[in-house]
Amino acid sequence: MSKKITQTAGRAQLGDFAPAFAHLNDDVLFGEVWNEQAIDLKTKCIVTVVSLMASGITDSSLGYHLQNAKNNGVTKEEIAAVITHATMYVGWPKGWAVFRLSKEIWNEDAPAQSEKDAYQNTIFFPIGQPNDAYAQYFVGRSYLAPVSTEQVPVFNVTFEPGCRNNWHIHHAKSGGGQMLICVGGRGWYQEWGKPAVEMTPGTCVNIPAGVKHWHGAAADSWFSHLAVEVKGEESSNEWLEPVSGEDYEKLQYKED
Repeated sequence: MSKKITQTAGRAQLGDFAPAFAHLNDDVLFGEVWNEQAIDLKTKCIVTVVSLMASGITDSSLGYHLQNAKNNGVTKEEIAAVITHATMYVGWPKGWAVFRLSKEIWNEDAPAQSEKDAYQNTIFFPIGQPNDAYAQYFVGRSYLAPVSTEQVPVFNVTFEPGCRNNWHIHHAKSGGGQMLICVGGRGWYQEWGKPAVEMTPGTCVNIPAGVKHWHGAAADSWFSHLAVEVKGEESSNEWLEPVSGEDYEKLQYKED
């Protein structure tokens, strides 16, 4: 069975402004059409590249689909033949434009871009270094980048797909707690006894002191949030048990 294609860019970028378009992009185009089984994924990538080329679209969307074609097995020789053939029907200038993009993507002398590097290009704040000091309280790998260490401490925390932290509580005699502001990808925040809340860029949650909670990435997406530490008296963190695999898995069914 071929891998399932998922997409969240519509909701991440236009969910509030154009929810119907975001639904069509994420759920219909990618969720249904790209997962239709009559033709394989590699063929769909080639059809998409030729369609965009024929329409004269040579911006970042074509770059995305050329990279997607390479990721799904289209070789340098194959893409050169596809573009050459299509050029005979759609025009010489379009062929030149697509070849310029393709040469960059199929440049085998260039180092391959990691998933982490590709994700970094989508967010403003740095991913930072592996969060080794707190790794024992996370399932999966996370990263930490200080944004502000003076006045109000602010850190960018990044989670690889499927990574989440344990249940925990921010304690304080007065004040205290934390704010989370999503700046990239898609993830979850959940308080004990309450449904999980989906977090996408711009989502902000306020966590009072004394509330048991966890947060982390969706299974199929990187996730970054700014963690803003709220000043409190006699503040401390209490790390508790991991989120059960069963409870986390239920969130994936919720997405579908």
